[in-house]
Amino acid sequence: MPYKRFILSKPNSSITELNALGLGKTDFIADFKQYYIHLLGRDEACRSPYYAGEALSQAIRDRLMERWKATHKTYKAAHGKRAFYLSMEFLLGRTLSNAMLNLGVTDTITQGMYDLGVEIEELIESELDAGLGNGGLGRLAACFIDSCATLQLPVIGYGLRYEYGMFTQTIINGEQVEKPDHWLRHGNVWEIERLEYSLLIKFGGHTEIQTDEQGIQRVCWINTHDVLAVPYDTPIPGYQNNTVNTLRLWKAVATEEFDLEEFNAGDYAESVAAKITAEHITMVLYPNDANENGKELRLRQQYFLASASLQDVISHWVKLYGENFSEFAQKNVFQLNDTHPSIAIAELMRLLVDIHGVPWNDAWAITRQTMAYTNHTLLPEALEKWPVNLMQRLLPRLMEIIFEINARFLAEVALHWPGDNARLRRMSIIEEGGQQQVRMAYLALVGSFSVNGVAQLHSQLLQQGLFHDFYELWPNKFNNKTNGVTPRRWLAGCNPELAELITETIGDSWVTELSDLKKLIPYAENAQFKIKWRTVKHNAKQRLIDYIHLQHPELNLNVDALFDVQVKRIHEYKRQILNVLHVIHLYDRIKRGDSHMVVPRCVLIGGKAAPGYVMAKKIIKLINNVAHSINSDPDVAGKLSLFFLPDYRVSAMEKICPGADLSEQISTAGKEASGTGNMKLMMNGALTIGTLDGANIEIREEVGDENFFLFGLTEGEIEARRSHYDPVSMIDQDTDLQRVINLLESGHFNQFEPGIFDGIIASIKNPHDPWMTIADFRSYIDTQKRVEDAYLDKDHWTRMSILNCANSGKFSSDRTINEYNDEIWKLEHRSVSL
Repeated sequence: MPYKRFILSKPNSSITELNALGLGKTDFIADFKQYYIHLLGRDEACRSPYYAGEALSQAIRDRLMERWKATHKTYKAAHGKRAFYLSMEFLLGRTLSNAMLNLGVTDTITQGMYDLGVEIEELIESELDAGLGNGGLGRLAACFIDSCATLQLPVIGYGLRYEYGMFTQTIINGEQVEKPDHWLRHGNVWEIERLEYSLLIKFGGHTEIQTDEQGIQRVCWINTHDVLAVPYDTPIPGYQNNTVNTLRLWKAVATEEFDLEEFNAGDYAESVAAKITAEHITMVLYPNDANENGKELRLRQQYFLASASLQDVISHWVKLYGENFSEFAQKNVFQLNDTHPSIAIAELMRLLVDIHGVPWNDAWAITRQTMAYTNHTLLPEALEKWPVNLMQRLLPRLMEIIFEINARFLAEVALHWPGDNARLRRMSIIEEGGQQQVRMAYLALVGSFSVNGVAQLHSQLLQQGLFHDFYELWPNKFNNKTNGVTPRRWLAGCNPELAELITETIGDSWVTELSDLKKLIPYAENAQFKIKWRTVKHNAKQRLIDYIHLQHPELNLNVDALFDVQVKRIHEYKRQILNVLHVIHLYDRIKRGDSHMVVPRCVLIGGKAAPGYVMAKKIIKLINNVAHSINSDPDVAGKLSLFFLPDYRVSAMEKICPGADLSEQISTAGKEASGTGNMKLMMNGALTIGTLDGANIEIREEVGDENFFLFGLTEGEIEARRSHYDPVSMIDQDTDLQRVINLLESGHFNQFEPGIFDGIIASIKNPHDPWMTIADFRSYIDTQKRVEDAYLDKDHWTRMSILNCANSGKFSSDRTINEYNDEIWKLEHRSVSL
């Protein structure tokens, strides 16, 4: 009662006002002790670094919370335009070290923990990766929201809070075995549950036309099976600027915990069936869609994300402006990260027309002015299509809206190209055939005001090939936004020794203005600086060796060897097979006594294969079998080693980046949209061997041809070669290639597993091989010989390494986000004060 009287007697006072928390060493030590002893109930007898990491994270989160609230107030007071980044994946990795860096307290906390007898590295390592993504697309989303906060742009990220993230990969007998990644098993100190903003999401049911009190007819979606979307907010701090943006992740929860009637009747399993079905939606990242159940669950996930996020934005709008949507498009913009959230276009129409009574034409104008679509793939099979009958059963109202959108769109096409029925069929959102399918990429194209690729070549190929009809109709809608990565995590955070050398040489402005790395160019000729650079790289390679030994203690690795790295998702188009063929070629050279020409080389390959991707799993098996043969052969010891790094993830890449000498970016030209691993490795001074594909082209333009190892056919040459591609004759004409293929076909790498690699061998010898691996073999091994020769000249290699880092400024996600903002979003930067 006294507490109530206090609040009521001082209506203008604020119960949320507190003194600002300090950022000094003693401040953190005091708060760390408070959380460790009182919240977590630990004492000096506890030896687990997890609890110390949890206590430190709580202390840091308190500081983020102050800035988070200040950011929210700043954005709210400005009444400005906001952007919403919708992505099915956010591959955040670990948060603790990144939060310390962006708060500017890394050294302070490191010293404070040291004073307490705690190693900060142990606390960082105890944190589980937030692996809410498969690879590049999800990590890109994480880099983008980091840049949005650093650039002080009012952007909210929307995603899904998967209970289980990207699976944990173990290798048993050389084969990938997937295990669940329950990253939330200890909870998540960084998130805040916001039950008050929970929303209902509809599935199933049917539609009917009803007349409201004003006599207006509306379509109603009824008898649905509803699921509750509960938001969990994660703070995204900008770099030392007081801005903390929000990543809102949705969790699926049943509207009722269980059916009491079923429970009382004794059917316990059925009584909780609705709860289990609801929670399946956000239980696991991207289910295997090889079967109908998997397809349905993935569609549920995509709609769940789109509907919850749009309802959230509209609810906020209605609180501020009521049912007046006349300025909605001027104040809001949605960026769709690939095709996955494209159902948002139909959902926004449903919400505006059915729920808020906006006339169709007005709603469509709003939708087409607020939606922007980023495409991430040139592979037609990766552009999602959903069976119409599945959509009608699961999302009946959305399917009606898509039919209506398509009918109106085709009328527009027919006006532009009268009588061109073939074009109408090509451009229709609904693909006809044995089973009607909804082309989700086409829905995104039709419903967006902006369509962008993620590298110059990728955007060009979209316009000339995959989306050419749409480009002819709306050329001004298409643009390019070359990807980038955040220099905070991928240089300042993961490579502090190199970051310190750069800062003491040119200052620290590069952390937020990466183009300032060009100031390093003159130092590429400075003998003393090159010695320091080599020392930093040597130390990073030794740390990488220590990390590898955790997985491969039997390997005897040479820190002076060339560290040759290919880490990315395992896929045929990324051509890990080509890398293995080269390794077998080197092995063959050594076995034939040609070892005096071979530079000592450690080849590291890492990546996960999709659980249903049989060929990718076979490639992992091949890598491990070849590695076993090479690493156990005394003739090869000290000259060549190959290892597959299990469970590649964000925290692993943070170890790999600093220690890499050579970055393998060897995809078939015209298949990789962009790539971001190439940027991270370049930023840390690795040299690239690559095809003219994705962002490789722009990397080569920035660093110069003399500092890039180019090989292989171009995209145009690949297409011209397809009609007469004859890999068998190419093998017959190349002695080195013959030896490699003979070693594979003889069973040398699978003596006790006959025939297991027959499928791989057949695929690369197939004249219809879409990846044309054999076509690039000779160019690849010749270029790898150039790599060897270059590496022998340590001084020259160091110069090239410095120039790669110095010219990586274009590939900051800050530059990318500035381009998104200048050309698509048009938001105002908002400075935040505490």
